[in-house]
Amino acid sequence: MTTPKEFRYSEEHEWVKTEGENVRVGITHFAQSELGDIVFVELPEVGAEVKADEPFGSVESVKTVSELYAPISGKVVEVNEDLNDNPEYVNESPYEKAWMIVIEPSDKSEIDNLMTAEQYEEMTNEG
Repeated sequence: MTTPKEFRYSEEHEWVKTEGENVRVGITHFAQSELGDIVFVELPEVGAEVKADEPFGSVESVKTVSELYAPISGKVVEVNEDLNDNPEYVNESPYEKAWMIVIEPSDKSEIDNLMTAEQYEEMTNEG
């Protein structure tokens, strides 16, 4: 399992990739493997406000429906529309094709509260 070292991670299994002033968000390889085959992804509209640790959407797998939690607060400036027709990208490519939203952070220091790749790997190996 690959955990990109330059990303940050939430306890709810979302990843964050800083891109200039914004951050790209998705779910981790660990999360998608636990969920099983993803059949539907529900994401917010561009312009929606998200708040750290609160739901911003959901993923539905053959096993369950799981909420997605915003790793940081801010405004959604981009949504991955490809996931509407290709929810399987979440299983196939969780860090590349299956990014979910791009957030313009209201407080960039919230990123510092997220786990490093090493800390995330430690947490998921304990489970």
